[in-house]
Amino acid sequence: MKKFKPRPGFTLFAHKLALDPNATASQHLHSHAGAARAAYNWAVAYVTAAWWQRKAEQSYGIPEDQLTEWRSWSLPSLRKAFNEDKRSNPRFADWWEGNSKEAYNTGLTSASAAFDNYAKSKRGGRKGRKMGIPRFKSKRKARLACRFTTGTIRIEPDGHHVTLPRIGRVRLHENVSRLRALVDAGRMRILSATTRLHRGRWFVSIQVEEKHELVKVARPDGVVGVDLGIKMLAVLVDSHGVLSEERNPRHLDRAQKKLRLASRTTSRRCGPDRRTGQQASKRWEKANQARNKIHHRVANLREDTLHKLTTRLASEYGTIVVEDLNVAGMGHNRRLSRQIADAAFGEIRRQLTYKTRRRGTRLVVADRWFPSSKTCSRCGVVKAKLPLSMRVFECDSCGLVLDRDVNAGHNLAALAACTTGTGVAGDLDNAVEAESKPRGADRRTRTTHPRRKAGTGRAGGTIPSHRAGKESGDRQQAASAELTLRQPVTDHSSGNTGIAETT
Repeated sequence: MKKFKPRPGFTLFAHKLALDPNATASQHLHSHAGAARAAYNWAVAYVTAAWWQRKAEQSYGIPEDQLTEWRSWSLPSLRKAFNEDKRSNPRFADWWEGNSKEAYNTGLTSASAAFDNYAKSKRGGRKGRKMGIPRFKSKRKARLACRFTTGTIRIEPDGHHVTLPRIGRVRLHENVSRLRALVDAGRMRILSATTRLHRGRWFVSIQVEEKHELVKVARPDGVVGVDLGIKMLAVLVDSHGVLSEERNPRHLDRAQKKLRLASRTTSRRCGPDRRTGQQASKRWEKANQARNKIHHRVANLREDTLHKLTTRLASEYGTIVVEDLNVAGMGHNRRLSRQIADAAFGEIRRQLTYKTRRRGTRLVVADRWFPSSKTCSRCGVVKAKLPLSMRVFECDSCGLVLDRDVNAGHNLAALAACTTGTGVAGDLDNAVEAESKPRGADRRTRTTHPRRKAGTGRAGGTIPSHRAGKESGDRQQAASAELTLRQPVTDHSSGNTGIAETT
């Protein structure tokens, strides 16, 4: 299938709108999402039935040329097989006509993609963790969603309703007359719509082809370094030395008391049990819904906070510098895992990536091993060790005493002056090559096995590396002139931005 390419001057966008459906519209939305799930399960059973049949025949000693033929999982093949089976299959014969064809196409498309991912993963052609054989979707746990690509998809002239195929007019939670005006002016074209039940309410994501217009930021030559943390969600230091802080609201910690009470109430009800086939009681469902409502409110508050922060940064500075943080590894800290997950460092970088791209600005991603907290922002000396418990940076060379997050923000902001290129996704091209750092200053050293004798070529051996520093492990960077605390960066022609570190 060919990938859709927008027209020159146009960009693909998705507008996520909240719905306020009445009882009839809500029933139709649930029906279409359930039809998509049923079509997906049918496709999984259709394809895997031939697999298990061939496996059984092989155990009987049947020759290879006489085995049951493989069934293709390509989307056209699944569509053809489903259309032939839906009229005679008692599972679909009585109700398939009540939903749009797009509902079944949604499930078949998802099944085809799932089998493709499994095949690519098995032969080593897919990155990431290995994918297993597609499994059936549970009616209780499956996400309710349906995608419409054909039929009547439009925003009504009043701006308060959207029309979907077979579902009809559905009321929107907000007024979107501005989107309707863009459609009427020919600056936006609706391509598809996806309905989804998310956090207890229905949403529709309208994918559009919209005319791209760059909006000038307030400070196109400004550079800001963003140091992410737990106590302070973000410490911002711009190229002129202006410091600002964004406090971490800690929405999850504030809701812990209510969550404990709601979870206690839910655990005392008669819940579902898959081992015995026990169904959940009505009281358990009511208590579970109350608990989920608290989680949904926390997620909505967190999302609102992050969007406000990233939008303000993307609309003000021409260059933004962040760090390439190992958020998954940081989550292994048992004492800070909940706070790190609540801060959502990865979501901040994801939002900054696409928001800077929309505005034509630059996002610089510092290397994961860049010692932003260990480097003195005045003289450039790098400490070999700086424990997380030390919140104040003290330089042994020049005597600088500064908060470690503020010091990291200055170093990140100065890094943009040494960087060319986009910097997105680690695309860094350093204009000044820094000297080699001591092994303790950039990454963990591989230790020697306790029962093995270290040789001269092994890490942890008796012969020190030729790159090792002095006894303190400190060094002087070649680019120390760029890492200044008191003097602002004067070269703004490229619109470079500072970088920050998360602790």
